Amino acid sequence: MSLRFEISAHNGAARCGHLLTSHGAVETPVFMPVGTQATVKGVPQDVLEELGVEILLGNTYHLMLRPGVEQIRKLGGLHSFMSWPRAILTDSGGFQVFSLSQLRKITEEGATFRSHLDGSTHFLSPENSMEIQIGLGADIIMAFDECTEYPADASRTRASMEMTLRWADRSKKYFEEHKFQVPWHSRQSSVVSHQEEDHAGHRTAGRATASVPTRTGETQALFGIVQGGMDHSLRKESAERTVEMGFDGYAIGGLSVGEPRDLTREIVKSTLEHLPNDRPRYLMGVGTPEEIAEYARMGVDMMDCVLPTRAARHGLLYTAEGKISIKQARYASDPGPLDPNCSCRVCQRYSRAYLRHIYAANELLAQTLNSVHNLSFYLDTMRRVRHSI
Repeated sequence: MSLRFEISAHNGAARCGHLLTSHGAVETPVFMPVGTQATVKGVPQDVLEELGVEILLGNTYHLMLRPGVEQIRKLGGLHSFMSWPRAILTDSGGFQVFSLSQLRKITEEGATFRSHLDGSTHFLSPENSMEIQIGLGADIIMAFDECTEYPADASRTRASMEMTLRWADRSKKYFEEHKFQVPWHSRQSSVVSHQEEDHAGHRTAGRATASVPTRTGETQALFGIVQGGMDHSLRKESAERTVEMGFDGYAIGGLSVGEPRDLTREIVKSTLEHLPNDRPRYLMGVGTPEEIAEYARMGVDMMDCVLPTRAARHGLLYTAEGKISIKQARYASDPGPLDPNCSCRVCQRYSRAYLRHIYAANELLAQTLNSVHNLSFYLDTMRRVRHSI
């Protein structure tokens, strides 16, 4: 099987388990760092491994534009290309197309849009989104969906939900018909990190090497996405009809698009009631550390968000005492660690004064260290949630 989901513990609605992929097991509930362009901004892959990241995200829209799926395919697939031996999930590109409101046109066939890089025209449909994601070789790929804007009236929300359901059906059909056609990807891992001896017998640094190719489709799973805007009844209908199609897992999409946080929680809670217990549940694009902990307790298994690295680039850091802005002058002479309760490499080595200095000096290291800490905080939050379950 391409993906197995095993639940090991319950505590109310919350559950702990494992996603078993061809690139290793993933403990759930899990927070997945976003590596949109085959990189988690500012953080090398070996550091991600050290932090305990078991799965991260790539994005169809960005990778199809640069460097292009054929280039990645020739280099052995996304795992090999970015030297990442663990699991990868790829977003279908639907949300990025949604965000290009002034640069796109959506029809029944798909979305025509202009690149944010050079203005060139491109087309994404359920079929070529599947083709690209199969080519990238991600462990989990997402059906192509239309994200409904907020606010939207009832007729617009209904039409968007129906479009997503038709696109989900087309995505699944294409995936089932073509998933065994890509010949280069490894069943076990397309990247193997190991140490080698040079001719003098010295140990060399870990190197990434491509392993023997097999068929990508044997190692991939397809998730459907529930839409329906902020309408509880449409969310219920979307969930039931998507589940009826039969996907490997189910995502809740179309949230964090400008709606109040209380409304987000209401929609998540009501939608979860209509998703099967034996399949992974993925809440897309949310949220703060407090929010991801709350959603995990509600029964969400997988979450992602750009917030840890985006906030880090603006000097906003999460600590056990709350979020702080390291750019503030009061930290200029503070010799203490960023978060005394944190065991990450940043808090164990650097002072607040130093972190404030390199941020104020616009040093690139500031973005890296801030991102490492924020990711560590998010991952530790999920570890605490799993322990409590």
